[in-house]
Amino acid sequence: MHPNRRTCICVALALCVLGAIAAQEDWPRATQPAAGHAAFGPGAGSTETPQTAAPVPSFGQYHPTPLYSETVTNSQYLAMRDGVRLAISVTRPSQNGKPVEGQFPVLWQHTLAIAAPGVRAASTSNAKPGGYGAVPNLACHGYVVVQVARRGQGPSFGKRRGYNDRSEAYDAYEVIDWLASQPWSTGAVGVYGCSNTGDASMHAVTAANPHLKAAWAGCFSWEKYDGFWRGGIYANWGTGPERTIQQDMANTPVQGDEAKRLLLQAAEEHQGSTVLTQMWAAMPFRDDYAPGVGSRFWYEGSIASYLPQINRSGTAIYIQGGWRDDLRGQGMVTFGNLKNDRHVVIGPWGHCQNGDYNLLAEMHRFFDQHLKGIKTGILAQDPIYYFTVNASAGSEWRSSKTWPIEGTQSANLFLTGNSSAGGELRSQAPAGSGSQTTFTVRYDVDCPALTRQPGGLLTGAPPCPVEHGGPRFTTAPLESDIEITGDAVIDLWMSSSSGDGNIFVYMEDLAPDGKVTQVTDARLKASLRKMSKPRYDNYGLPYHRSHREDVQPLKPGEPVQLVFAFLPMSHVFKAGHRIRISIAGSDYRERDRTPVSPAPVVTIYNTPSNPSCIRLPIRKAPMIQEFESHQRGRNRKHSDGGSRRNCGRPNWAYAEVRQRNGVRRIILLNAVCQPRL
Repeated sequence: MHPNRRTCICVALALCVLGAIAAQEDWPRATQPAAGHAAFGPGAGSTETPQTAAPVPSFGQYHPTPLYSETVTNSQYLAMRDGVRLAISVTRPSQNGKPVEGQFPVLWQHTLAIAAPGVRAASTSNAKPGGYGAVPNLACHGYVVVQVARRGQGPSFGKRRGYNDRSEAYDAYEVIDWLASQPWSTGAVGVYGCSNTGDASMHAVTAANPHLKAAWAGCFSWEKYDGFWRGGIYANWGTGPERTIQQDMANTPVQGDEAKRLLLQAAEEHQGSTVLTQMWAAMPFRDDYAPGVGSRFWYEGSIASYLPQINRSGTAIYIQGGWRDDLRGQGMVTFGNLKNDRHVVIGPWGHCQNGDYNLLAEMHRFFDQHLKGIKTGILAQDPIYYFTVNASAGSEWRSSKTWPIEGTQSANLFLTGNSSAGGELRSQAPAGSGSQTTFTVRYDVDCPALTRQPGGLLTGAPPCPVEHGGPRFTTAPLESDIEITGDAVIDLWMSSSSGDGNIFVYMEDLAPDGKVTQVTDARLKASLRKMSKPRYDNYGLPYHRSHREDVQPLKPGEPVQLVFAFLPMSHVFKAGHRIRISIAGSDYRERDRTPVSPAPVVTIYNTPSNPSCIRLPIRKAPMIQEFESHQRGRNRKHSDGGSRRNCGRPNWAYAEVRQRNGVRRIILLNAVCQPRL
């Protein structure tokens, strides 16, 4: 029997055994939202007419008729427990310039500024794609929409201690109490935001205020270290809001302070805030102590640290991400750990963007369900809606009950080549002497097509094709479409002439005409390659704790194994295209780079003892069979005569049978490309 066939049979039998074990387990059913957090409608005395949804709307299709034709906004200061005054603007439904009497659910954002006062007409088209800036329009649908400037921001007083720290979470609890107690409020409160306000939304949930029924959070960090220092590398993201007095004075003041005297006092007070650039730079490791804030701030500022509080809160949570956003993996891990009612929408967007998709309509649907008790159909749908890039027209949007999605299988491609330019991606594991690729790190890589912010920052920028950054490994032209949906992993054996180094890996779609599209990327500081088990479920992906004691310096010329995950993706590589993996030792988004002189020389190994490969989550088994059959045929032409070996026994893998929401899944944790011996 052919060795490849024996391997496939063994894997199939192993999975059958694991499946039988799973079937015998007495798995609990998914829990329902906690009692006391059921949605409810307008309070007694409301002038709002109760709405119904018949027929029941579906995903992306929710367009109730506005109840009111205009809104009115007023602002004031609200004192916190320590006397710090926060600026707050309140937008209510109005008629003839006066607020409508009655009680309404409240939506609020813990943000950096407040809305200007005045009367505004309702939006003329509810079907027009709307994003976060359009949320105040929901006041015309029977909501009160509130903006609260965080302490140390905008016209609010106080000093920003950290960035989404516990002071802000405690402020959120007090704000929610105040919102729920107002005469125009039903007591049902929802919070929303994206980026830093998405983090603020999730931190509001960690405070577990019983009035907070629903939270919409986009493009936020689950683990703040991984959001800012992904792979132990300070790259891509900005430092957070830092403002001069002059910049602060451009903010809208609260009503009654048109001369901006109070705004000036607040702006001067802000100058005593923690300097975030200094705080981040002083914490290169996850367990570092930040003297300026008096805590191990990566943990204090991480939503993951408060998972028990989130799940006890019963607050329904809707997560928004984008396949072009650096924080998309953070949202998916958050989803995997929630026990509350939870939803995800992720499209082909950049940071806090929504393209031509009506994000506001889905937000409206979500809040109507949980704050008004309207049957919007959202509880009956699959919790995950995602867009598959390059899918056939009309089939781009898909849904799933789980992540990773069902129906995917792993396929491994090995990085084969002896040239500094790279080589090929092959499904055949290395045999004989294998191959190795050596290249010199270049620090002149750049992406001139990207718009830089003042100071040269590329905040939120996705990767772009970079010429001459390092070696590239490419498949043959694909004979049929291949869909990759999920979290790919790279298992890389490398050495360096230096004691450390940053490794960047890019997955690219190479078209027949030579056009290159960046699909996803991964990165890791070599000295932080030690793997640990996280304190939460991360889908069995490789996890690096990155504490100071975890540092493992490189020894020049000695191969070491780096295993790290790409950001999640859903992308169809079309027939005739190629899958390409590019590797570099520097990236144009780095913020703490100190070039080494002479430039390090890096070697990538692909030998029987040190195999380097990527593990791809390919959707649908027929695709895998066609893909691997094509690759095997291609590999025969390049065989060096050695025995063929498949990716078999992982050298640090283990299996678990898990259940989530009634679905049994077999997870091969930390499986890598160790050839069968």
